[in-house]
Amino acid sequence: RRAVCIIAKSQEPRAKSHNYTFSEFFIGQEAFFTRRITEDMMTKFQDISGDNNPLHVNEAFALEKGFRSRVVYGMLSAALYSCLTGMYIPGRNCILHSVYSDFMRPVFVGDELTVKGSVIEKNDSVRQLVIKAEIFNQDHKKVSRAKIEAGVLE
Repeated sequence: RRAVCIIAKSQEPRAKSHNYTFSEFFIGQEAFFTRRITEDMMTKFQDISGDNNPLHVNEAFALEKGFRSRVVYGMLSAALYSCLTGMYIPGRNCILHSVYSDFMRPVFVGDELTVKGSVIEKNDSVRQLVIKAEIFNQDHKKVSRAKIEAGVLE
């Protein structure tokens, strides 16, 4: 089969979710989207998580530690894997089983991140996809990678 690529470039987090059934997925199927990290996202994530680590909330502390600015929460950028699976592949019929992620480079407010995913395994007996996912910054540097296991409800 030919790889199908789903592309979205939007700041709109409420875009319509794709409605694939399990039988429509194939090895090599891809999707990607971009999202800019904003100050508002940082504030909301801090409120939700309760993480007040100075590396994320104190500019002087981050500079003192050798970073160019406050560092975006790793789990904030990793939350984009939820968007990948819930909106694109598998989409609406996704039930997330696991996400194994590595953080490779810091992310900063204002960075435009591209999230890419590709189906690398399809397990018919349990209706599960394994997705290789990566996040790149605007300089095309990989900031995170993940292996995602997602069930498909239909």
